[in-house]
Amino acid sequence: MIPKQIQSVLETLRKQGFEAYIVGGCVRDTLRDQLPKDWDITTNATPEQIQNVFKKSGNKTFYENKFGTVTVLTDAQEPSLKELEITPFRTETKYTDKRHPDEIKWAKKLKDDLSRRDFTVNAIAMDEKGKIIDNADGQKDLKNNVIRTVGKPEKRFAEDALRMMRAVRFTVCLGPSMWEIEEKTAQGIINNAKNLKLVSKERIRDELVKIIQSPRAGQGIELLRRLKLLQYIIPELELGFNVPQNKHHIYQVYQHNILSLQYAAKQGYSLHARIAALLHDIGKPQTKRGTGENTTFYNHEIVGARITNKILKRLKFSNKDTEKITKLVRWHLFYYNVDEVGTSSVRRLLRKVGKDDIEELLQVRYCDRIGSSVPKAEPYKLRHLKYLLDKVSQDPIAPSMLKISGDEIMKMLDIKPGPKIGHILSYLLSYVLSDPKYNTKEFLTQKVEELGKLPDPELKKLAEKAKKEINQITTKKDTMTKQKYWVS
Repeated sequence: MIPKQIQSVLETLRKQGFEAYIVGGCVRDTLRDQLPKDWDITTNATPEQIQNVFKKSGNKTFYENKFGTVTVLTDAQEPSLKELEITPFRTETKYTDKRHPDEIKWAKKLKDDLSRRDFTVNAIAMDEKGKIIDNADGQKDLKNNVIRTVGKPEKRFAEDALRMMRAVRFTVCLGPSMWEIEEKTAQGIINNAKNLKLVSKERIRDELVKIIQSPRAGQGIELLRRLKLLQYIIPELELGFNVPQNKHHIYQVYQHNILSLQYAAKQGYSLHARIAALLHDIGKPQTKRGTGENTTFYNHEIVGARITNKILKRLKFSNKDTEKITKLVRWHLFYYNVDEVGTSSVRRLLRKVGKDDIEELLQVRYCDRIGSSVPKAEPYKLRHLKYLLDKVSQDPIAPSMLKISGDEIMKMLDIKPGPKIGHILSYLLSYVLSDPKYNTKEFLTQKVEELGKLPDPELKKLAEKAKKEINQITTKKDTMTKQKYWVS
């Protein structure tokens, strides 16, 4: 169903004697009963005519681009309908740089505009009454989940080399199941793959991120490899193809990385965790020593972190993203055994990785395990590690929690350091733990004055009772944390 704001724009242009249609991805998604993320409108009106039409209607417009696109502001609350882009029918001359048309000309006919578009499923137009204009049989390909270029693949990919990555992205993003790339289109990608080198790293990165964030991320990366594109995006990843591992792995390095990514996608993990899962063993080909089941990859996580950093910088990821993903790769091989690693080692790991990133590091470890065909992503020892991480991350139950210090107590009671200070602090801590509302400077000051008047034996007895209560609370807290992770 076409939203009323879109219909209004189309009707406004029609009433002024112009043709007007929605076109491209919004038609594709509408025909698939999906809500479009944005709406594109095309017309035979020129940019100046479009502006004049909507100025008369009281709408604000913007026009500052070489493609002739005029943005019309509406009063819609939906973000995708607030700013509607209207572009004249156009044709494009050759693409000398394989990225941008050398010249853009306004066209008089819709079919000329549709014939320049990338894929048949994106070359369908619709008017405000729902009438379909489909000169390239896009509806047929839409029904069969097929990606096919409009016209000859060689020409389409020679115009804009990024379309080859877009073809892959559409196969993994458009539907609940994997789409197919039509045979001649696929061959056209293989024949033109080298032209991807001419595309800016930022544009390549953006398409790669969309593929990695899709539900079939692993299949998308593998398709990039089979179509000869991966070598121009992450050639380091391909070095793991046909590289066998040791007795602990049934998959080769490249397969293992792909399966790890696919598990991350299946679990809905963050982009950082997904990329780290894909690249976590990127250092293995360089560190491989020996053959057969006793092959080793010593320090592959260190080498892999350096390679990951290089890859992400080359693809123009932000410094923040690069630092985080590199860190996840560097520490993914952390050692942990329940009876061998204590809280001090866990604290060191937490300091190296950071409290905010530790969960994603564990996720990379889960991906690593599933990518190795291990049946459980989270065995007992990883649950136990999560318990210890939670435990050491909690604020300890100690007098430092109080809103009053030992020095302040000494000044108030005019006494020197000694057991009495500890007795008072123990009692106050027990009191506050029973009800945190008492942890105020005013209340604790009053309580210190009362305790200071008690005989030392009586104060000591109260402190001993308080320590038992504190131990009970500490034990209960630890038990609850253990239950949280099903450990004993």
